[in-house]
Amino acid sequence: MKFKPPYLVAEISANHCGKLVNAKKLIRTAKINGADAVKLQTYTADTMTIKSKKKYFKIKNGLWKGYELWDLYNKAHTPLSWHKELFKYAKKIGITIFSTPFDETAVTFLEKLNCPIYKIASFEMTDIPLIKKVASTKKPMIISTGMSSLKEIEFSYKVAKQYGAKDITLLYCVSNYPAKIDDFNLNNIKILKRKFKCRIGLSDHSLDNHVAITAIGAGAELVEKHIALENQKKGLDIKFSLKGRKIKDFKKAM
Repeated sequence: MKFKPPYLVAEISANHCGKLVNAKKLIRTAKINGADAVKLQTYTADTMTIKSKKKYFKIKNGLWKGYELWDLYNKAHTPLSWHKELFKYAKKIGITIFSTPFDETAVTFLEKLNCPIYKIASFEMTDIPLIKKVASTKKPMIISTGMSSLKEIEFSYKVAKQYGAKDITLLYCVSNYPAKIDDFNLNNIKILKRKFKCRIGLSDHSLDNHVAITAIGAGAELVEKHIALENQKKGLDIKFSLKGRKIKDFKKAM
């Protein structure tokens, strides 16, 4: 990836609310408000979990409390049948589009669309078969570190390098949705920069731009932020998403 930092990745996630037209509007919103790239998530409910009513599959706390996992993923996913059209639309309006695959079949699917960059989500950072599959494409990789230990990050990083990844960005991330300012320790960005000779960024689920600004001051070169449409009221990720023109304000503040 060649860019002048800071680089803003606009994450659509589930804020399309199950409508293709909304997904396209989100891509356009990202473009007109200055985001450098837009990102999808590539999975189906069946590749993430099993459909079960057992208590272990029910979310007990947080933003999605009460959801059974399969139902949440089924509601949140971006249908595979949309991907080709969304990639084509992003190219048409001139914004980079890429995705987070959640398993190896998703990588195979995205390769057919010539996905230019791959993001590894926090909870998949220790999924070594997935790391190997993505690294073998030799395309730029963004790896979100989430709750992983330094030892786990080091192992996944080494595997990625071993299997062909030459351009790796590690993202410091707090896997709380939304994340409070007190949850962050931005010294971790400096630690990652010292430990790994690669680009470091931030996956930001906080509610304002203060964390990102401070992170950039600490050396972050890329920031990922969830987005929504102007005045959007509903969406699984709406609580920690930038809406419409707020994306432009966020970008200016970076």
